[in-house]
This record gives sequence, C-alpha cells and structure tokens, in this order.
Amino acid sequence: MEWIQHEPPYRMSDRTDELQPDVVLAWLKGSYWAAERSEETVLNSWKDSLCFGVYGADGVQVAFMRVVTDGAVFSWLCDVIVDPEHRGQGLGKWMMSVLIAHPRLRHTSIHLNTLDAHGLYEQYGFERKETMVRRAR
Repeated sequence: MEWIQHEPPYRMSDRTDELQPDVVLAWLKGSYWAAERSEETVLNSWKDSLCFGVYGADGVQVAFMRVVTDGAVFSWLCDVIVDPEHRGQGLGKWMMSVLIAHPRLRHTSIHLNTLDAHGLYEQYGFERKETMVRRAR
C-alpha cells in the first residue's frame, strides 16, 4: 500500500522491496536498541515483518518502522526511526496514523517497548505497561 502527504511532500509505502537497506542500517547502527545487530540479522528480520518506509520528494528514505504481526490478534511495533534532518515534520504522527488504520493491524493489539517518545505513542492509544522478555541466547 502507499500513502501520500502533500505538505511537506512525503510518500509512505509498506513494500519491503522499496526499502533502502544502507540508509536503514546506518540509522539502526546509531540507535540505542539495535546497534549490535548485524546486517544479516536486520535484513532477515524484514522477511516476516510488515515494514514501512517514508520517502522524501527526492526518493530518499527518511523514516522506517517495522511490525511483527499475526494479523489477527497481536502486533509488535519496533525499529521506529526518523532521520534527524526530517524530524519535526509530523512524520511520527503520520506513521502512527497509518499504523493504527492499516488493514493488517487495525484489529490487533499493538505492543511496543521504547525509552522515548512516550507522549507521541500515548496520543494513539498506547498505554504504559510492565512487560517481561526472554532474550535470545
């Protein structure tokens, strides 16, 4: 699927074949949550995920988010990132609006672990909850 925002002009797509791996990998390497992931791990994670890319008027990717979902009950939002040069343009809000309305996701409970942007997520119905995790070994 594709979505267009006209002012300022951006395009969003959930087509994995449009993602720009080098751009996303650079962002993730600079993040607090995915800096240790290998390129192979990142690319493999896209195979069974619903990935969204946001692109500027010049076609360069400016944002990314990934959702792991069964499409019926459960979704996990992860790897949400906006290029620093494009922050403050409303892209986070636009991405959340598309996310919660997406036909594969709108009937699922969406989970998220993050250390930041709580105010943004709360605007879209996310609630702070305690969670448990078993880390891969």
